[in-house]
Amino acid sequence: MEASTTTTHPLPSAVGAGTIAEALRLTAAAHADAVAVRTADDRLVLTWSKLLERVDALAGGLHRLGVRSSDTVALMLTNRPEFSIADLAAVTLGATPFSVYVTLPAPEVGFLLGDSGARVAIVERAFLPIIAEARRAAPALEHVIVVDAQPDDTAGGVLALDDVEGSEPGFDAAAAAARVAPDDLLTLIYTSGTTGHPKGVELTHRAALAAAQGVQEVISFPEGSRVISWLPAAHIAERMAHHYIPIVYAGSVTCVGDPREIVAHLPRVRPNWFFAVPRIWEKLKAGLEAMQEAQPEERARPIREALEASLKRVRLRQAGSPVPPELEAAVAAADERLFSKLREMLGLDQAIAVNAGAAPTPVDVVEFFHAIGIELAELWGMSETCGTGTCNRPGRVRIGTVGPASPGVELRIAPDGEVLCRGDFLMRGYRNQPGLTGEALDADGWLHTGDIGRLDEDGYLTIVDRKKEIIINSAGKNMSPANIEAALKSGSPMIGMACCIGDRRPYNTALIVLDADFAPQWAARNGLGDLSLEELAGEPLVVQAVQDGVDAANARLARVEQIKRFEIVPGDWLPGGDELTPTLKLKRRPIADKYAQVIERMYL
Repeated sequence: MEASTTTTHPLPSAVGAGTIAEALRLTAAAHADAVAVRTADDRLVLTWSKLLERVDALAGGLHRLGVRSSDTVALMLTNRPEFSIADLAAVTLGATPFSVYVTLPAPEVGFLLGDSGARVAIVERAFLPIIAEARRAAPALEHVIVVDAQPDDTAGGVLALDDVEGSEPGFDAAAAAARVAPDDLLTLIYTSGTTGHPKGVELTHRAALAAAQGVQEVISFPEGSRVISWLPAAHIAERMAHHYIPIVYAGSVTCVGDPREIVAHLPRVRPNWFFAVPRIWEKLKAGLEAMQEAQPEERARPIREALEASLKRVRLRQAGSPVPPELEAAVAAADERLFSKLREMLGLDQAIAVNAGAAPTPVDVVEFFHAIGIELAELWGMSETCGTGTCNRPGRVRIGTVGPASPGVELRIAPDGEVLCRGDFLMRGYRNQPGLTGEALDADGWLHTGDIGRLDEDGYLTIVDRKKEIIINSAGKNMSPANIEAALKSGSPMIGMACCIGDRRPYNTALIVLDADFAPQWAARNGLGDLSLEELAGEPLVVQAVQDGVDAANARLARVEQIKRFEIVPGDWLPGGDELTPTLKLKRRPIADKYAQVIERMYL
């Protein structure tokens, strides 16, 4: 599908809605024939009027099954239009839908179903075996509905979506939606659980709309703005950026079911807003660098020189220094000749805003995209804040920071460096965890975020690290492992992932994972093209290339932060695996346990 141009309109009528249920109906009334959500291949395209029709029909079916206000509905779905139907049908009833990461094993799914008290689960047939095992720990679960059911799936109390989707006689969806109140629960976001069981963050309609309504003041999106739904729906960034915000601003959502295909779909959709976790931006950069490396030297040299000139311009601008006219001219010529074509190739040539969040993004990655004319901007938020907090504004990005406070956000730094925030966007609390809620939300309404940060004189926030992840070495020195890991990944495109070890140790070490995209191409150019990623980990040439990257990182780190020894871990670390959460955060405690012997060898 070719991207259409967008036109700026006055503020959408749904901006003033009190609930997401109301916002859906306002947007559907004002934009009945506009595309609300579609599959990437246009197998299913729903206009706002058709989406509302199906939402109301499923709401009637759920009501017939006994779902009422304050009940909980679990969703275990990949990115597909049926997610919008299912989520909003539950919302219409005043029920609380929440998403389950599709990579979770049955015991963890069972915990979420039990903790949430889910009465209904709406799933894909691929996850039926997991749900069948998990529901043993969820006595409240009465019905399982399959969105893509086959005839053999509907035994043992399992229902097909087509059979549930239908109005109950006398059921009035509009009246049900009108009864939903701003302080009712909208959703649960279960934290990805780097240690122990995840916490269920309770978010109200009021909180989500407070977060959504500040968007227009930061980034002025025209109605019909295109976004891609590709992150897990259990992640707050996906829920806000690719679900709630499009409902409020009449956006158009394209669903990509396999997140590994996101790069291929960018040029097909040409999103107006694109949000990705840092690892995606790192992989995009590595891919472009690998393309450059593959060029003959006579073609690679001018590309390299153009990029160096543009990086110099980026750094001068960030420092507030004047840019020489000859450098401006050289970069302008390079942009017309080279960078504009790169943006078009990537599919980001029509982007109004591109953002990174959920973890620190290496400075050199942000600089690289600025150099090719993509103003990548870091932002900061949490599940507990509906994903809002701070954001670098277009045209005012300060690289290395996550920007100033978003509209409606109060920020301050506690004496111990912890970031505190306050506003209508905050969670109500943690599900079934009053003690933890009391620790996080103080009597004055401040959320204690657990992040260590600092504010500059202009109110731009820099996040240092998670408070609980700060390394304190055996000499008592505090260090940020995230910053050290970012430096390592910036040291060489060969380094895909890194985990810094050093708490209560005499020096820092690191577990390093080769970049699964760049390393094989590098190996092919260096006579090692027949080796697997696992085999490359032990090759002397590869070890030396990684050592060069570690040396480059160490040159930018304080002496006490430097990596003294490292081990290359064979293979890759995958989302939802032993080492990474579904949102690509390091599971530090499981990593320490799994690689205990390897780690101890580095301290012999």
